[in-house]
Amino acid sequence: MKFHFFSIPAHGPEEEVATLNRFLASHRILAVDRHFVAEGPNSRWAICVSIDHGPAGMNGAMARSAAARRGKVDYKDVFSPPAFAIYARLRELRKGRAEAEGVPAYAVFTNEQLAEMVQRRVTSAAALREIAGIGEARVEKYGPAFLDLIEQAALPASVAADDAA
Repeated sequence: MKFHFFSIPAHGPEEEVATLNRFLASHRILAVDRHFVAEGPNSRWAICVSIDHGPAGMNGAMARSAAARRGKVDYKDVFSPPAFAIYARLRELRKGRAEAEGVPAYAVFTNEQLAEMVQRRVTSAAALREIAGIGEARVEKYGPAFLDLIEQAALPASVAADDAA
């Protein structure tokens, strides 16, 4: 693991943000710590980026081709458009929860677990528990929101429109 540090001014940060984004896109990121330093007109973001340094620390194109060699699934090719829409909404929900808790998205649910929720059309906490890697703690913590999203997504559009009125 290696650390890289960035200072992003609060006013007129475009160039530094572009540099940071290029760096993030070309490395395997392990963690990002950020703190706002309030110093009036010299206020800035202090950012520490931890990267994987070694064979796994590849640039974006190399990482994508490596993922393809590992057999990573593109669920857009697997699911029908309506099922993929539910899967995409589950991923958005997972991302929001992960960001709110400051944890990686896979700590909430993995892509494979989300896909299985869609494939099985889970409708209960018991069905969630049947998915590999989902235990009681995750069911209690995240289950209600994810089950609600799946239930709402499965409603016919006319019924959902009537409920919204």
